[in-house]
Amino acid sequence: MFQPQLGLKGSSQQSQIDNRLKYKPTTYEFFTASGDFTTEGYHRLYDAIQYVKDSGITHIVLHHPMNFHEHHSEVVAPERLYPDLYRFIEMTTEKLLYLADDLDVQVLIHGGYAGPESHYFVSLYPNVETAREAVYQRLDRFATAGGDHIMFENSIAPVFAYGDPAQEDEILAHNYRLAFDTSHCFIELHGDNQGLQQSLEHLKNNIVHYHLVDSMGETHDSLTLGTGKIDWTAVLPRLNTAATSIYEINLKNQNDCREQLESHEYLLNLYNKLTN
Repeated sequence: MFQPQLGLKGSSQQSQIDNRLKYKPTTYEFFTASGDFTTEGYHRLYDAIQYVKDSGITHIVLHHPMNFHEHHSEVVAPERLYPDLYRFIEMTTEKLLYLADDLDVQVLIHGGYAGPESHYFVSLYPNVETAREAVYQRLDRFATAGGDHIMFENSIAPVFAYGDPAQEDEILAHNYRLAFDTSHCFIELHGDNQGLQQSLEHLKNNIVHYHLVDSMGETHDSLTLGTGKIDWTAVLPRLNTAATSIYEINLKNQNDCREQLESHEYLLNLYNKLTN
């Protein structure tokens, strides 16, 4: 059975890093932003990764920036209509993959996001299947460039979501290394625990990293584990034991990862009950 590991998330800001490191996590995931890709910001990010590595953490994930100006970093956005957004995603992915290769860390790219903007971008294609194919073609290129240093995360959007076995078969056919966000799948399935469990089983062998997050199954709420409707007793045995994980929980204070720690304590207690 998957043994819970302490995986924490934060930015490249020293205050957040030091707050996380004092709890000695197994995995640290950097939440990057556009400011990390200026000349100064990129050097700071490089140094921050080295700092975390020097602390003894071997599992480091670089989360691709979520936003570019007013847009989400949607890989489905067509180049001809959104050239600046398209080039931003290309540039930041290239720079993150350079760090991944140089420092032996992982890069996480979203296959999509959610909300009206995502559906608008999809509407620019003849149909959702064509939009998905455009996403797959781009992710195929990133996967070739990144090799064993890149993974792709599920969304709550029609172009790269988990929960529908047919779409999961399409994704598996590309043999991507996958990141699985439990809350995204649960929301995509409108709170269907059985569907979540089936998705975890179906994709298990390709999953290399988890975002363990609770949810009520309606909106992107990012709840502390045990406070939503996900059945963690059924989820825990279905996780890939070779994968890394973090708790991607909304924090009241970005310099205090308390909610992530509470999630770990909840899952550890559940693990102890299931294995004793």
